[in-house]
Amino acid sequence: MGASSTENVRNVVLVGHGGAGKTSLAEAMLFLTGATKRLGSVDEGHSNLDNDPEEVRRKMTINLALAPVEHQGVKINVIDTPGYADFIGDAIAGMEAAEMALFVVDAVSGPQVQTRKLWKIAEGMSVARAVFINRMDKEHADFDGVMAALERSFGHRVGAVQLPIGAEHEFCGVVDIIRMKAYRHSGDKEDVVDIPAEMSDAAETARDKLCELVAEADDELMEKYLEGERLTQEELERLLGEAIAQGIFIPVFVGAAATLQGVEDLMDEIVSFFPDPTAHGPMHTVDGREVPFSVSGDIAAHVFKTLSDPYIGRINFVKVVSGTLNPGSELVNSRTSKKERITHVFKMTGKETVDIDGACAGDIAVLTKLADTLTNDTLSARGDIAFSPLPLPEPLYPVAIVAKTKADEDKLGTALKSIVDEDPSLRLRRDEETHQTVLSAMGDTAVDVVLSRLRDRFHVEAELADLRIPYRETIRKTAQAQGRHKKQTGGSGQFADCWLRLEPNPGKGYEFLDEIVGGRISKPFIVAIDKGVQDTMASGAIAGYPVQDVKVAVYDGSMHPVDSNEMAFKTAARIGFRAAAEKADPVVLEPIATLTIEVPDEYAGAVMGDISSMRGRVLGMDSPEPGVQVIKAQVPYAEVVHYSPHLRSITSGTGSYSISIDAYEQVPPDIQKRLVEQYQKERAEGH
Repeated sequence: MGASSTENVRNVVLVGHGGAGKTSLAEAMLFLTGATKRLGSVDEGHSNLDNDPEEVRRKMTINLALAPVEHQGVKINVIDTPGYADFIGDAIAGMEAAEMALFVVDAVSGPQVQTRKLWKIAEGMSVARAVFINRMDKEHADFDGVMAALERSFGHRVGAVQLPIGAEHEFCGVVDIIRMKAYRHSGDKEDVVDIPAEMSDAAETARDKLCELVAEADDELMEKYLEGERLTQEELERLLGEAIAQGIFIPVFVGAAATLQGVEDLMDEIVSFFPDPTAHGPMHTVDGREVPFSVSGDIAAHVFKTLSDPYIGRINFVKVVSGTLNPGSELVNSRTSKKERITHVFKMTGKETVDIDGACAGDIAVLTKLADTLTNDTLSARGDIAFSPLPLPEPLYPVAIVAKTKADEDKLGTALKSIVDEDPSLRLRRDEETHQTVLSAMGDTAVDVVLSRLRDRFHVEAELADLRIPYRETIRKTAQAQGRHKKQTGGSGQFADCWLRLEPNPGKGYEFLDEIVGGRISKPFIVAIDKGVQDTMASGAIAGYPVQDVKVAVYDGSMHPVDSNEMAFKTAARIGFRAAAEKADPVVLEPIATLTIEVPDEYAGAVMGDISSMRGRVLGMDSPEPGVQVIKAQVPYAEVVHYSPHLRSITSGTGSYSISIDAYEQVPPDIQKRLVEQYQKERAEGH
């Protein structure tokens, strides 16, 4: 069944650094609520959620997965997401579909790089946040140390609503700060006990902070609290949900998902205090309208994730925003303006689908067999609603993909398109200049997964080729040369003669001048010369790269009344252009990338030194907020085409950047020599 009403839905996305135990927490919720019969394990390879062959092999989450559970009459749509930076797109998709982001943090290592990145994104998306400190039963688990790190990273609004009883192998329960009770765990059973005497002071301190922050959600109660009156239990519980939804208070829970400790307590609080979809505010459309979560409106649903299954076909994960999505509905895709008939509505656990009667506003459902519906599409009654797309970062790791065989080549394009359709954090393009198929991803691991999926799902063997840098050529001097073409093969022959002058034309592109006087070359042949020159410029003068910023004048020549034709003058133009270019000091130009790099203060020096080592130059620095430096630099694109993993390495994963190609500059002599030699070798080999 779907949820009975919007108020009975909780959409909770599990996010955080890889390895913190997000999937284990979702598996524990599934098991404790009876949604699965066996507790799934990532390490043992039988997770219900990490079921993709690549996920099983790597023991890590790659795809967003759904884990809907029923608890105390409320449907909790748990969304498990990847914690690895290369798959951040799915984490963002999960946050788009949820009202609450539950950050899972390891009790040993605390909040790590990806946790902080995702926190900033959640803040920007106005998603309410909470924290679950996991693995309190592990050696070196340190609750106080992790709490201090959370407050340093995310501010004073982070506060414990649970304290652990014991740690490491002695972890045996939690103190509930909201109700000032303690629960001792034994397997999946728990007993209510008094708060241990040695923890009473810590519990009172946590309670005071909780009351102080929650009181901010109500002006009258805040005034009362500041005057020294304590909040009543009823006042605290009434305001806690509102304070969480508004981000006034960020609750911290604690437990050990693998042994089920603290998980049921967490689900109790999700039901009691986490916001339902109506608390999140309306969804925004691309044209600035707002669509509130309400069952009374016409049907509108947003597709936040698309998967391809070899047996089921395309699977669309949708968040219902208004109305009720029922089997038999006929909806219109706003992107394609085509109708889509909804034959079945499913709830999905991992890869298992179950038919449901429908999904109300605020609920999450799964649709299959839709003709042409992809991630970011909107389905609505009339097709007049288009929700804003996911705020995905630009994929900055481009690679060239080639098929291994001719048979694979025929299937590669279709297979790649299918993979890119289901993952909007990938980009695919055909580079007409370098004649390569270029896939851009978030990093090398994402590319590796694409190659594996091509092989396993589509039976296409592909590999990576060196990405060709879009160099250019130009000239630095004025020179002239004759282009003469004469060929006699019996009957009419071929004859063309033209004199060309080449001049540098910096920043003005290509210009062609007709300086012929006295009709020595007729107008149609002048046009042919122009075309021949442009054809030659496209294939390069010295290294095979397009020539730019050249002014070409044809100023003399001759023709034959019978043997001259357009083809002959095109050939003559090619001969003349190459001869003149050789004398005009030809040079190779390289694209120069402008980088805007954001790093913490402590890595700024390392990044600037690295830029210098890559023939780059720093243009300036700015500090938009304390502890953060934004460095603007220009670097040859060939040096930073794969900068993403490099920056991640030198900044311990904390750096981010944007890149654009804004200029071309002459390459150093040694690089030009190498490029020219490489081109001559390829020509000699007949490539």
